[in-house]
Parts: sequence; structure tokens; C-alpha cells
Amino acid sequence: MLNDPLFILVALACGVVGVILILGISNFGKEGIDNARRSNKYMRWRIIAQFVAVVLILVFVYIRRQMGGE
Repeated sequence: MLNDPLFILVALACGVVGVILILGISNFGKEGIDNARRSNKYMRWRIIAQFVAVVLILVFVYIRRQMGGE
């Protein structure tokens, strides 16, 4: 499975979601309107990145099932 480029892409997408989540949460603790706006922007990016990651996971599962689970 580690040789599958789509699996690597899915893993990277999940990692990107995690990094964006950590950046957003780290800004929640800071005071100021700019930090609040930045946190909201990170959380919007996280939702988009999560959507992409979920779509990639579904594509990966679909392709693996079509190939017979190889």
C-alpha cells in the first residue's frame, strides 16, 4: 500500500488537515481581532482541506475495490 501514489496523496492530505487544524487552534488562545480573523481563515481552509481529503479517501477506496483489493 505504501507504493500506491494515491495512498501517499491521501496521507499527505490528512497531514495537511492536521497542520491547518493545529495552526487554527493555536491562534484561538491569542487575543486580538487579527488573531480571531486568522483563526477563522484557518478553520475555513481546514474545511476545504477536509473535503478534499474525504474525496480522495473515497476515490482510493473505490479504486481499490474495483481492482479487487490488490
